[in-house]
Amino acid sequence: MAVEDEDPPSVVTFPTEIIVEFLLRLPVKSVLRCKSVCKSWYSLISDPQFVKSHLAMSTTNNYYRQHRLVFSTERNIINVDNSSIFSTNQGTRIESCNLDDVMHDNCVNNALELDYPFKHLSKRVSIVGSCNGLICIDVDKDVLYIWNPSTRKSYRLPPTGTYRTHPGFYVLHGFGYIASTDDYKVVELSNCFWNQRKTFVKIYSLKGGNWKNAFLHGFQFHVDYGKLCNGALHWAASRSSSYPWTIVSFDLGNETCGEVLQPVYDAGRKDLRLGSLKEWLCVLCSYRGISADVWVMKDYGVKDSWTKLVFIPYFSHPLMDQRLMPLCISNNGKLLLQFGLVGKS
Repeated sequence: MAVEDEDPPSVVTFPTEIIVEFLLRLPVKSVLRCKSVCKSWYSLISDPQFVKSHLAMSTTNNYYRQHRLVFSTERNIINVDNSSIFSTNQGTRIESCNLDDVMHDNCVNNALELDYPFKHLSKRVSIVGSCNGLICIDVDKDVLYIWNPSTRKSYRLPPTGTYRTHPGFYVLHGFGYIASTDDYKVVELSNCFWNQRKTFVKIYSLKGGNWKNAFLHGFQFHVDYGKLCNGALHWAASRSSSYPWTIVSFDLGNETCGEVLQPVYDAGRKDLRLGSLKEWLCVLCSYRGISADVWVMKDYGVKDSWTKLVFIPYFSHPLMDQRLMPLCISNNGKLLLQFGLVGKS
């Protein structure tokens, strides 16, 4: 990146405070371009405190104008064989669109395909989670990256070797941030198919730079990525095939597990999908082909603070309510839901 040696003499200079206020209101890509204006701007924008201030201002934007919806979709590949043309799903792609367009205009036509790390036509990629503009992606269930789509910088985590050393296990991940230590962590849970009470946990600290083992009681985990809320990752789980659903939490700060008290659901068979809406832990409770309720915990850890946010009636597709996922809620109460097996951020 070329940077001017000094401010052009013909340009009127403003107090640093005004320049900072101006830059804080720009989108990330515009701010990055401003780094090439002069050395003083490059230094200012590169300052970690400026980065935190810009993030804080962006996240409090009421109209989501600096927010992006990032999602992974199946890649359709056209094959030609002996004059026959057929389509197969091989690999995935990551796309992005402006969240403001989706929330207010119901439009995703301007989605753009992104160049993510380790991009390959046949590779399948999933989004584990996102924090502060960073995205954790899982490539072919074996390679994890921390990726900044704005700067296009990425960091590949060292492999845990779970799939190679424990072929009879299924693996789940979660990604989160700890404000008290200014650190990012990735958690890997691995369950044994034939002994689902046997659970192994590995934790990667971005500051520490290595994986370490942790202890967790045996659960049968819902196959989903951990949802971040209040400094902890959360999974829907059960202690056995006949045991009711519970919500398992894993505190990223002290690296201990616990259980979150749930709301009082209606009677009947049900499935849980977890999410986070603003600062609230969220549960989508699906009553298998009947309806679904969306609950939010407005005061984390307080059972009585669970509030039913919305009732979703049964739709034409018999599995639709079981595949819904809460993504975002606007300040005026508009709820964005995902339908289908695609990742998001």
